[in-house]
Amino acid sequence: MRHALVPGLLLALLANPAFAARELTTDRPDTTESPFTVEAGRVQVELSFFEFSRDRANPEHANVSVEEWSLAPFNVRIGVTQNFDLHVIVEPQHRIRVVDHDAGRTDTFSGVGDVTLRGKWNFWGNDGGSSALGLMPFVKLPTASSSIGNGRVEGGVILPVSFELPAGWGLAAMTEVDFVRNDANTGYDHKWVNTASFDHKIHGDLDGFLELVSQVGGAPEYSFNAGLTYGIGEDMQLDAGVNLGLNRAAQDFLLFTGFTWRR
Repeated sequence: MRHALVPGLLLALLANPAFAARELTTDRPDTTESPFTVEAGRVQVELSFFEFSRDRANPEHANVSVEEWSLAPFNVRIGVTQNFDLHVIVEPQHRIRVVDHDAGRTDTFSGVGDVTLRGKWNFWGNDGGSSALGLMPFVKLPTASSSIGNGRVEGGVILPVSFELPAGWGLAAMTEVDFVRNDANTGYDHKWVNTASFDHKIHGDLDGFLELVSQVGGAPEYSFNAGLTYGIGEDMQLDAGVNLGLNRAAQDFLLFTGFTWRR
């Protein structure tokens, strides 16, 4: 019954396309979530074709490199009201390759990832204006393979905002508090994530963004991200980009490409 719930809800929404037109807004491809929601009665799928990351410059200065592949992770967003939507985030396949260069040893782990459930409220800005504010609580369910996930429920809350700036620039930012299982598996710690993303139209339907991300709680992590988006009609967008670590605790880099489709 649980497995039939989401497909059944999607079919019901697709069968009732009565909705008000609204400009396509997405939570991908930058790290910064948007404060905007999907209209009532509509479904929006945001998917990565793939994500690949590599990390060699670790804080311990160990001669170890880690490569990770994530294949087709997707976020299904379901508009419940004009100012509230639900998200189901699924990672069908994740692969980790760890190389200990000193020991000459390579370990590979693969399996499904965790499922994350989110809700988003938009307080203002959904249908116009120079600013917008949202609220996004979320919970991660431990559905991942034992070699991929930590087997624990985790969660948090995100506060995303956006502003229109002069000269065609836009600013999106968020602050996020995560409650995560500690390394000793004896309780929960919190992490605090802050981001700022600037976007601008390049030509026609081609836009670009530049983003800074910080995470504290444990070893601080900092990254600089950049990417492109290309709109196709009113209901589709392609994207690609790169995240670059600015210190040893962050991944060296992450490459991604994907798309968004709204029905």
